[in-house]
Amino acid sequence: MNKVRGYIFSRPFMGERIPQNIQNLAIRDFCSKNDLDFLLSATEYAMADSFLMLANVLDELPQIDGIVAYSLFQLPENDQERQLIFQSILKLNKSFYFALEGLHASTATDFSRIDTLWKVKKTLPRCYLSQLV
Repeated sequence: MNKVRGYIFSRPFMGERIPQNIQNLAIRDFCSKNDLDFLLSATEYAMADSFLMLANVLDELPQIDGIVAYSLFQLPENDQERQLIFQSILKLNKSFYFALEGLHASTATDFSRIDTLWKVKKTLPRCYLSQLV
């Protein structure tokens, strides 16, 4: 059974605020359904744009099989920072799971799809506003 570290937020992300216990329940349920051995979650700091806990989990990757985040939208908004995270996971041949979306990424193609979803989410609010003007 693959050992995976959970990753949750203690702050809002992308306009959403989900209690930590709900995030952990979703991750635990996802792991149970996907035969993953869930290790306790690392909780990201509340400061805006902090990804220190994610960096700690990435450092732990040689000893575990992957990371399960509550949502893919908890990844950094900065494209370059996201790419560095993807490259770290690919380099070690590990996996990144996203419980809310039910996604699993372990190849460059998978991470390209995740990045496309990110870009769409970031673009949608501007599309709506442009229609109103």
